[in-house]
Amino acid sequence: MAIQTQRKMTVAEYLKWEERQECKHEYIDGDIIEMTGGTLKHTRIKTNIGGLLYTLLDFSTYVLCNSDMRVRIDPTRYVYPDFSIVNGEPRMEDKKEVTLLNPVFVVEVTSPSSNTYDRVDKLGYYLDVPSIEAYLIIDQDRVRADLCTRADEGWYVRVFNQSGAVIPLDALNCQFPLADAYRGIEFSAAESA
Repeated sequence: MAIQTQRKMTVAEYLKWEERQECKHEYIDGDIIEMTGGTLKHTRIKTNIGGLLYTLLDFSTYVLCNSDMRVRIDPTRYVYPDFSIVNGEPRMEDKKEVTLLNPVFVVEVTSPSSNTYDRVDKLGYYLDVPSIEAYLIIDQDRVRADLCTRADEGWYVRVFNQSGAVIPLDALNCQFPLADAYRGIEFSAAESA
């Protein structure tokens, strides 16, 4: 997904302005970041992940949200993860129910333009949200998933880069077969390297 930064706004200006926009925009400390569309590969991976999470989750316990759901990181940062999951009742910032406050798990699928943003900036943002127990980063251009999990003594990162890997999603009480995220996707030798 391509990223373009626009002019600065206050939080109140952003929230009001964002309601009228056709595409989504993240808000980071006054900066407006346009979230443009993704490639076919990006869309297929997201669709695969959404379908897989739909089959894995116990919906009597968890609520699965797609990238239409905005998540408040803190009072000056709002983002749109590709997926966010709540354990129990979702807590919303507003009566319109467009801003989630308590995800326990978030997923981002990288793209060439968002790779650094997802792996560095968003990683830092998500680590600061007390409710988030895990952050899964799925690479668009090769078989790779980074699972960041919260523990009492800090955060751990595990890298899974074999298509046969099964990722333990303890925060969701399930296991995620990495190959299913890439169903129907083929990588060239250059992409796989």
